[in-house]
Amino acid sequence: MCLIAFNWRPGTATPLQLIGNRDEFHARPTAPLAQWPDHPSLVGGRDLEAGGSWLAANHQGRVAALTNVRDPALTPPEGAPSRGHLVSQALECDDIAAWLGNLADGAAADYAGFNLLVATPSQLWYLHRGSEQLSLCQVSPGVHGLSNAALNTPWPKLTSVTRVLEQVSPAHFPGKVLSAFHDPQTAPRSALPDTGVGLELERQLSAAFIVGERYGTRATTWLSLADNGDVSLTEQRYGPWGAFEGENTLNVRCER
Repeated sequence: MCLIAFNWRPGTATPLQLIGNRDEFHARPTAPLAQWPDHPSLVGGRDLEAGGSWLAANHQGRVAALTNVRDPALTPPEGAPSRGHLVSQALECDDIAAWLGNLADGAAADYAGFNLLVATPSQLWYLHRGSEQLSLCQVSPGVHGLSNAALNTPWPKLTSVTRVLEQVSPAHFPGKVLSAFHDPQTAPRSALPDTGVGLELERQLSAAFIVGERYGTRATTWLSLADNGDVSLTEQRYGPWGAFEGENTLNVRCER
C-alpha cells in the first residue's frame, strides 16, 4: 500500500481499525480480496505478478499491511525478493516475534525499503527498513499513519487522512475518513517531499487518491480487528482514471 491510517486501541472490543490505499500500475495483474486458493489460511488482495500482498489477514487473528519506502539514498540489493511476500510470511510464520526480530537483526536488508505493520488483538509491531534505519518497535495506542516514509512522517496526504480518522468514532468507522482517502487533490509545491522522483511525479503522488491512465489508486481497503481475533475486511477496486470496478466484504473468523 502507499497510504495507511489506523487507530490502535488495545484492550477495547475493536483493538485495530485500519484503512489504506494501494497505488500501482493498472496493467499489473491483481486478484481481488479473497481467500487464497493455494494458502487457504490467508485472506486478502494479491499481486499476481510476484505473488505477495499489501494487506491480508489469517484465521488466527493476525493482520499485516505493507507500504514501500521511497528513499533516493537506498539502493535495493540486486535480485531483492518482492516486499509483498513479507505480508504472507508474517501471517504464516509460527513465531511472529522471532520472525520480526530476525528481520530487524539484519534480514530486512535483503529487501528494498519498506514499512511493515503486523497486529494481533493485543500487540502491534512496526518494522521500518530505510537507508538510515532498520528498526522494530511496538506501536503506542492512538491514531497513526504510514505512507512511503517512516511512521507518522507528516506528508500532506498523511496528515489529512489521520486528522479525519481522529474525528471518526470507532462505531462510525470508516465514515468520513473514506472520503479523505478518495480525495484526488494534490499538495502545493511548497509542501511536497523530495523522494528523488522529480517534481511532477512528486505532485501526482501527493494526492491521497491518485488518478491516472497508467498508474493510480487500485484499491481502498479497510479492516476491523476484534478482541476475539475476528477480522472484517472491505475492498473497493478502481481502474484507469479512477473508474470504480467493484466492492466486496469478507469476514474472517478466528479459529484459535
